[in-house]
Amino acid sequence: MTASTRADVCAAAIADAFKDDGEIFGSPMGLLPMLGVRLAKLTSNPDLVISDGESLFLAGVPPLFAKGDVVEGWIPFRKVFDVVAYGKRHVMMGATQVDRHGNQNISAIGAWAQPKRQLLGSRGAPGNTVNNRTSYWVPKHSPRVFVERVDIVSGVGPQLAREAGPAATRYNDIHRIVSNLGVFDVKGADETVRLLSVHPGVSVDEVREATGFELDLPADVPTTREPTLEELIIIREVLDPKGLRFKEVPQ
Repeated sequence: MTASTRADVCAAAIADAFKDDGEIFGSPMGLLPMLGVRLAKLTSNPDLVISDGESLFLAGVPPLFAKGDVVEGWIPFRKVFDVVAYGKRHVMMGATQVDRHGNQNISAIGAWAQPKRQLLGSRGAPGNTVNNRTSYWVPKHSPRVFVERVDIVSGVGPQLAREAGPAATRYNDIHRIVSNLGVFDVKGADETVRLLSVHPGVSVDEVREATGFELDLPADVPTTREPTLEELIIIREVLDPKGLRFKEVPQ
């Protein structure tokens, strides 16, 4: 079998973000997050609860965008809010901007009063980040995404959550940020973004140059692990035989 691609490494890194969650609702948003969550379900965390992204809990683990053949339960959109409030959920969202304190923006670019570009809107980001474990996936790491301060706060990082009070901090848990260059958390000095690992073939300097703020850097930054042979087979032959992952992270 050929060597791991960057997309394979990213899928395994996302799976690792969910490996210790136990029986919790894995709620991925986007192609690579969906691949990583399903990989975790088949390897490191079989207790993970997954859905089809629409209205069904799945007992089986189908390929990306295939219809689930074994249905375990029903979760219409209104029921998702019950799960959000209950807290037994780990969501992985996208991010148009992430700042050095782990705040996320998917609302708009520019000043609040007159933005230059309208995006999705905050959607569920505020509720996710104060109720559920939250991670982010960034397919194109650049200074335009990793910024000193987000233009508008959609997802709340630990520092702002603490300023908002106990109701916001109780369940606030920005667990991982996975990009096409490396893996990060928000446990650096003063609750800032910390580099945990760089993907194979990526240097620490490359990550620093692609980041618009000063990263918290450990003395020794390891390399993100490559998928095992079992994981590669699952990724390539079971979950994504069509190679859809390369649309987000090209070979």
